[in-house]
Amino acid sequence: MAGLSFTVAIDGPAAAGKGTIARAVAAHFGFAHLDTGLLYRAVGAKGGDPVAVARGLTAADLERDDLRSLAAGQAASRVAVNPEVRAALIAFQRAFARQPGGAVLDGRDIGTVICPEADVKLYVTASPEVRAHRRWLEVGGDEAVVLAEVRERDARDMGRADAPLRAAADAVVIDTSEMSIDAAVAAAVKAVQARR
Repeated sequence: MAGLSFTVAIDGPAAAGKGTIARAVAAHFGFAHLDTGLLYRAVGAKGGDPVAVARGLTAADLERDDLRSLAAGQAASRVAVNPEVRAALIAFQRAFARQPGGAVLDGRDIGTVICPEADVKLYVTASPEVRAHRRWLEVGGDEAVVLAEVRERDARDMGRADAPLRAAADAVVIDTSEMSIDAAVAAAVKAVQARR
């Protein structure tokens, strides 16, 4: 199996746990991992012409330590609606997905748009209240404001014309609302194992 590409696509809304699950699945199988949201966060955080920034994005741009902030997340959601930005970043993501040895990509449209032929597709979700609470534990502030931002982000991500957030028809859905991290990771590993 070594040398062959094997792609795991993990989609879902903000703070559902997909990043944690993606990192754990990648570590378990020895696959490379790409948090595709960081691409959009890096484009938004750099400022300037988002299309030019997206076309020139490098791996080093993903190492910035401010990419996890709420502001970077809001900037990412705004640049993600630009079709030219999306087109530039799709090429980056598809090349990553095809690397030898296997890859896990997590984002909003991996299983539906970026890698519709992925070997395994997971859709990780949780209720908006649970996701807002998790995000609030991460960033602090007013929990009601965080919930409003989560709902606003969901509406924007699910409502956009280009590559809206939704589960692929053949995705395994993992709802983490009532699950521990370990249980969610175990469910994801089991789904990947079943396809290998």
